[in-house]
Amino acid sequence: MPKPTLLSWSSGKDSAWALYQLQQSDEYDLRGLVTTVNQQYQRVAMHAVRLELLQRQADAAGLPLTVLELPWPCSNADYEAIMSGFVKQAVAQGIECMAFGDLFLEDVRDYRLKNLQGTGLEAVFPIWGIPTDRLAGEMVDAGLRATITCVDPKQAPAELAGQVFDQAFLDQLPPGVDPCGENGEFHSYAWAGPMFDAPIAVKTGEVVERDGFVFADLLPED
Repeated sequence: MPKPTLLSWSSGKDSAWALYQLQQSDEYDLRGLVTTVNQQYQRVAMHAVRLELLQRQADAAGLPLTVLELPWPCSNADYEAIMSGFVKQAVAQGIECMAFGDLFLEDVRDYRLKNLQGTGLEAVFPIWGIPTDRLAGEMVDAGLRATITCVDPKQAPAELAGQVFDQAFLDQLPPGVDPCGENGEFHSYAWAGPMFDAPIAVKTGEVVERDGFVFADLLPED
């Protein structure tokens, strides 16, 4: 019997690829996407993606979206209290697993495992451990497309903000930049791929530097 599962959803390409793997799995019954957003700005933290665009992704995946609002600023204690309340609710509704799109950061994985220990939810990592150069190529070859919404200019060229994640993007990455941005070099918004029933129309707006990061604002396009 497939296990009822929720997917932690960042809006980016890794979450989208984890979604695609779960959609093809006989082991998991995907019931919905779960996203945390900055309460003040109504955007995904770091990715800076608007709530409306999150909803369009969920619609394109045919799944309900649960939005957890985080205060700004948000302490670890605040975050863990909000997540703990959500996990209890999910377990009460029959959810058995929470999936994540993490790739290789052991400390992040350990943190998730620790937070779910004893809750009744099993942590699932559908794309964990795949070499990121191979993984990025598989994503692109399968038709996954995303726009880079945030760049850490200390780790990657600022001009990547607003570019489309495709083969040309991968070809231009400097040595030392992870092709999936797993070290925080860049974040993205996935708008096309086999996990969606149709591409999501978006356009790139203003590119700004804020708090040491470069952000490309994405807008819905009809």
